[in-house]
Amino acid sequence: MGPRTEQEQVILVTGAANGIGAAIAELAVARGHRVMLTDVDEVAVLSRARSLGSRAAACVMDIRSSAGWTKAFEAAEAAFGGVDVLVNNAGITHTGIARDLQQQHRDIVEVNLLGTITGVCTALERMTARGHGHIINVCSMTAFLPLPGYATYCATKYGLRAFHHSVAIEERDGPLDFTIIHPPSTRTGMLEQEMADPSCAISFAEKSYAPQQIARAVVDAIATKPVEVVFPPLAGRVQRIAGVFPRLMRRVIPVAEARGRRQREHLLAQPGTDR
Repeated sequence: MGPRTEQEQVILVTGAANGIGAAIAELAVARGHRVMLTDVDEVAVLSRARSLGSRAAACVMDIRSSAGWTKAFEAAEAAFGGVDVLVNNAGITHTGIARDLQQQHRDIVEVNLLGTITGVCTALERMTARGHGHIINVCSMTAFLPLPGYATYCATKYGLRAFHHSVAIEERDGPLDFTIIHPPSTRTGMLEQEMADPSCAISFAEKSYAPQQIARAVVDAIATKPVEVVFPPLAGRVQRIAGVFPRLMRRVIPVAEARGRRQREHLLAQPGTDR
């Protein structure tokens, strides 16, 4: 069977119970796609899928598990047919400076980097066998700029970007498309976690985005297939360039951190403010 129309794709979304993943699933269904939602939170992901109607289904998955990835693809195939688009969105962070974290370093790497790699490799095999497919990795603007309070998280995002583009080059003569999308600070549960930890104050240096704004870029990318998307469109390009120059980063990042610290204190003093 050849590719479906752009208006009706089968999409597998990880981390889809809440936040950006849930927004992606909702918008994709609204645009006529069929979506397999996956998440480690069984109750939340099943509830989310039910709320989206017959064009959505759910599968419990820990992205660190190779067997879990196989099960998720098989569940999508059973419900809707072969997966056309994989949206690797799931990720975690543990807040704090590097010297204060222990097992948390391993947790972040195993989920954000190794789990995503496992998913990409699973998709490569299955999609190549079908003769078409699109892999979308939701990464982070921290793939360009290392931030205090996020050392290991940033490392996984740097690594994911390198892995993504390396695989895309390796597969350049194959039938698959590759897109990587870099959200900035986004108003999800992760941002609430960061609000509670002053070491992550730099997250508040710039105004955060709503999950629906990131979801729109992801779902648009299913049709347009961009190679890479940064946020905000202009400032994100500047940040990408700044990340090339270590001396510049060491000057600019502390200034942004101080601004974020002030903004975080302002937000804490005004509960309910849009962050």
